[in-house]
Amino acid sequence: MSPVAVPTQFILPNSETVLLHLASGNPVCAAVRENPAVLLSVVGDWTYIPGAWKAIDSEDPAQGIPTVYYAAVQLRCTAEVLEAPEDKLDVLRRQIQRLEPESGIADPSVHEHRLREIRALRLTIREVIGKFKFGGNVDEAHRSAVATRLAARGGPRDSAAREHLRRRSGG
Repeated sequence: MSPVAVPTQFILPNSETVLLHLASGNPVCAAVRENPAVLLSVVGDWTYIPGAWKAIDSEDPAQGIPTVYYAAVQLRCTAEVLEAPEDKLDVLRRQIQRLEPESGIADPSVHEHRLREIRALRLTIREVIGKFKFGGNVDEAHRSAVATRLAARGGPRDSAAREHLRRRSGG
């Protein structure tokens, strides 16, 4: 079977395990049965940085080099398909508790007749590979200039990227 990639929500109940659920017909389920070695790729806090933003003082903004700031992690895991109804309900309950704890949503058991339509997966993490690109190749003054511009732009992921810049700068 060819590699299969799908976006999905997941939770990390601890540092060794990922839990998620998929529709039973999702090609990932068949792929996992064939080969339980999986790669979970997560990208977040990415935002585009225009080249001119990196120019400070007398530097020519037209000479700036645009980039993207991001956090990316790949988890190499061994997957186990969970098919027992109680296992599926456990994963669903944990996801709801983590993702919408105050929602008042009914316990997933009220939809027990639909459990046959899903599969829960438990991924055991074997290796973590990460890359965090937030201005590590420039000095504090340049990171500060970009942080100021991120705050002014206020885009959907700008605040998170700005926090990464601040952490990198020690404050």
